[in-house]
Amino acid sequence: MSSADNPAVRPAVLFETADDWDAINRLYRKNRWSDGLPIVPPTRERVEAMLRFAGRPRDALVARVAPAFGPATVEGIAINAVMAGCDPEYLPVLIAAVEAVSAPEFNLQAVQATTNPVAVMIILNGPLARTLEVNSTFNCLGEGYWANATLGRALRLVLRNIGGALPGDMDRATQGQPGKYTFCCAENEAENPWEPLHVERGYRADQSTVTVVGVEGTINMNTHTDKGDEVLNMFAQTMIHPPSNEYIFGGEPWLILGPEHAATLARAGYSKADIKATLWELSRMPASILPPKDLERVRNARRPELGEFGAEAMLTISPRPEDICIVVAGGPGTHSTYAPSFGMIRAVTRVVGQ
Repeated sequence: MSSADNPAVRPAVLFETADDWDAINRLYRKNRWSDGLPIVPPTRERVEAMLRFAGRPRDALVARVAPAFGPATVEGIAINAVMAGCDPEYLPVLIAAVEAVSAPEFNLQAVQATTNPVAVMIILNGPLARTLEVNSTFNCLGEGYWANATLGRALRLVLRNIGGALPGDMDRATQGQPGKYTFCCAENEAENPWEPLHVERGYRADQSTVTVVGVEGTINMNTHTDKGDEVLNMFAQTMIHPPSNEYIFGGEPWLILGPEHAATLARAGYSKADIKATLWELSRMPASILPPKDLERVRNARRPELGEFGAEAMLTISPRPEDICIVVAGGPGTHSTYAPSFGMIRAVTRVVGQ
């Protein structure tokens, strides 16, 4: 759909301002068009350079972004990509990410308006992740890599500038989290002993994909054991946390396995399905841990799945073992990361360039 087909979708507004970087950033701060960091001015020339990589018309409507349901056109996405500092080649990835977060099962309305500190994590797979040099190894969730930093930031700018999720207005996060600035990495497919994430999710190995995940934060899991069963027991003990949306709503927990832990588990004969099944059992949590009000929330949310149950029940972290998700990323070291999910959403994958 284009703006010609939908009068509510209008071209971007052009305005003139002083050719002064400080003045432009003051203007963006005043209008709350920035995430609090300096922006790259989205001049006509920069936006046009970005649009050359779009692969579709500038006025094409990609999605309506909750909670304001603003129209995310290709041009609007390109403007935010320029502001974030993206290279023009990154635009197809960002377009795919906007499509993914707008899918109904991602539940962007809840993500954007909750008091929860949920942030959107982007995971890239396939050849394009390597071509664009999206970091998948050392410090892949940290700073230091242009593609990771600017892609994650660009999606956040789309969520606030087009989706209307301004802190204190529609974005009601009590504290938020640093991942709301940027949260992006690639899977370390070269050191993944199993099939990569996008292949597991039904795509070809030679396709490039973006997967978006709503996560509450990250928890480091450091264990030096070289026994697979001990590794999984340590992971499961980390996953059990009562003040969690996952046990209340039946979540989609994410584990970002460091290559060393992945190799340990593979040597012990564990497949991805084995890991998920084992963690699903080991991470059961006694319902009696929960205060009465929280236990009632679980009953209300999971009654269709679990039926009636009392405080003696053992709650699973997700409805099914296969709801636990695994990606391999990072460099050497005996560390993996647990990324608790927001609970009431599901990750979505989209092919880049379609």
